[in-house]
Amino acid sequence: MTVVIFAVVALAVLGLLVLVHRWLWIRLVRDTTRPGGAWRRAGTVLAFALPALAVAALTAGRAGAPFWLQRAVSWPGFMWLAVLLYLTLAMLVAEPARALLLRRSPRQPPEPALPGAPADAPADPAVPAASRGATPGPAPQSPAGLDSAAAAAPAGAGLSGAASAASAGSGATAPAVAGAGAEPQVREGAGRGTAPQAPTDTPGDGDVEAGEPAQRGTGETAAPAPGSAVATTTAAVAPGLTVASGADGSTGLTGADWADGGDARGVDGMSRRRFVARVVGGAAVAAAAGTVGYGTYGVLRGPRVKRVTVPLAKLPRAAHGFRIAVVSDVHLGPILGRAHTARIVDTVNRTQPDLIAIVGDLVDGNVHDLGPAAEPLRGLRARHGSYFVTGNHEYFSGAQQWIDHVRELGLTPLENARRPLPLFDLAGVNDVQGESEGHGPDFEAALGDRDRSRAAVLLAHQPIVIHDAVRHGVDLQLSGHTHGGQLWPGNYLAELANPTVAGLERYGDTQLYVSRGAGAWGPPVRVGAPSDITVVELASHQA
Repeated sequence: MTVVIFAVVALAVLGLLVLVHRWLWIRLVRDTTRPGGAWRRAGTVLAFALPALAVAALTAGRAGAPFWLQRAVSWPGFMWLAVLLYLTLAMLVAEPARALLLRRSPRQPPEPALPGAPADAPADPAVPAASRGATPGPAPQSPAGLDSAAAAAPAGAGLSGAASAASAGSGATAPAVAGAGAEPQVREGAGRGTAPQAPTDTPGDGDVEAGEPAQRGTGETAAPAPGSAVATTTAAVAPGLTVASGADGSTGLTGADWADGGDARGVDGMSRRRFVARVVGGAAVAAAAGTVGYGTYGVLRGPRVKRVTVPLAKLPRAAHGFRIAVVSDVHLGPILGRAHTARIVDTVNRTQPDLIAIVGDLVDGNVHDLGPAAEPLRGLRARHGSYFVTGNHEYFSGAQQWIDHVRELGLTPLENARRPLPLFDLAGVNDVQGESEGHGPDFEAALGDRDRSRAAVLLAHQPIVIHDAVRHGVDLQLSGHTHGGQLWPGNYLAELANPTVAGLERYGDTQLYVSRGAGAWGPPVRVGAPSDITVVELASHQA
């Protein structure tokens, strides 16, 4: 049953990731690039390659891949997971802004103003858009007059490609676009109406009607070739915008000036829809990249020192001010290695602690691959020694090999054991993940026969065992595991699974302190949960 539930959850997560990636591809690639362009091809390749690298980063270690391969896929794969989180959140926030910008944008381009028409003339909804600005004529003639109009048109009296004889005979109006200052020329058509004739700026070529002055270059008129039924003209009215006139008198923008479902192109040829998509998508990408970049810097620079004072009722006066350096969740692995361990050791030693407690999740890998990365731990210095308890990730890697190895490095493993110190008892329990191997936490072995009049400090990786600690009279439990959420809003999810996500809280007579950790799991990124090494200073009520 557990396997079935795990499979269903895994499929649900995989389906969600597929949907998210497709949505991001639509918004950031399809809506912002031209079809067939190099940028669209590159974006589509990344839309498949990045999630594949993320899956490889998550599974390479468990699958036993060579360590060099784990390192090769971990950086891009895990970093994409962090970017994906904040890019998705940024795009969700940007969606209302995108919709608002598109709603405020004109869905249709403004009707081009034709020369000779008053600039402030109101548009009459009863008049077709094609006829606005043209000289009005009699009502359109019936289709029966079409043939007679064409027959009556003399061969030499034409429109020079502006309109057909059919339009003149029907009385339909056609737009006349001329050079600056030119008046549209009006002549009697072969039918019953008059219509302004479309001009041409081509010098006369001898096709001017006899007895009619030739308006060369300003508005001369000419007729189409005998027998032609349709003539169309285009005239530029603005940079990057042209008007087409048909034989039926209709006008409109040419097809080259339309894109993306009816949004007009600007002067530079980019549609307004694509422009909005680029602005919104670019802002989202910049926000996500900046967030992840700053979070990565916070991890790679090393953890900062946090100091907390914890008063214990049973602590003797002589132990007042006793300092315990708490280190958790280092997560040495394919990304964080020897240099990160060295930074932690230097930071801990500068605090001059009385005791060092490493409370689990030291590594993500086996001793063969990560032994050199853990080597700087030999340099830890504390008056009462350094202690170690397992976390859940040690059991993913082989807990016993690491228990043996840290002992070689000078640390003392506490496997469900207690170490009486001169001023209080120090105990440690295995992580609950060890139950899968028969080596889970055993509070009776660690605390069952102790003197309860003495103060007791317990090292336990996961905060969820706090209730067992309360039952066994522990005064202070030191834990990690949560990372403080690591990536906001992960802290809200961490609250669902842990009694305390970060900081100090009291449960009955027992206090629980949870460190955010000194490293990071998966992406080497922290947002809203900075890494720390906590120096817990014990305080005596008697002092």
